[in-house]
Amino acid sequence: MKKTLLILSCFALFMASCGGESDKKTATEDTTVKVSVPESAEPAVEHPGEALVKKSDCLGCHNKTQKVIGPAYVNVAKRYELNDENVNTLAKHIIEGSKGVWGDLPMTPHADLSESDAKEMVRYILSLK
Repeated sequence: MKKTLLILSCFALFMASCGGESDKKTATEDTTVKVSVPESAEPAVEHPGEALVKKSDCLGCHNKTQKVIGPAYVNVAKRYELNDENVNTLAKHIIEGSKGVWGDLPMTPHADLSESDAKEMVRYILSLK
C-alpha cells in the first residue's frame, strides 16, 4: 500500500511539473534577458606588445594580474611610469636578463628578441595601470 501511494505521489508530482505547452512558453519569455550593445561599440584591438608577449616564453614566469615566478605585469606597471627612460631600461632587462630588481631569482636573458619588440612589450606592460 505504501509503495502504491509513493508511486502515485511521484507520478502526480511529475505530471504537475510538466505543465502544458503554454506554461513553458510563458516561463521562457519571462526569463529571457535582453542585452543591448551600442552600435558604436567596436571590438577591442589587441596591443601589439600583448601579441608579442603571448608569442614569447614570458607567460612561463609572468602573469598579467598574479605573481608567478616573476612579478605580475600590473605590479610592474605600478612601479614604473610609462616614459622613454623606463621603456629603454626594462627592454634592456628583458634582452640581457636581470637579477635583484624583484628579488633573488634572476630573469633569464632573451638575446634573440629585437630591441624594438622588447620596447613594444614594455609599453604594453606599463599600460596596464
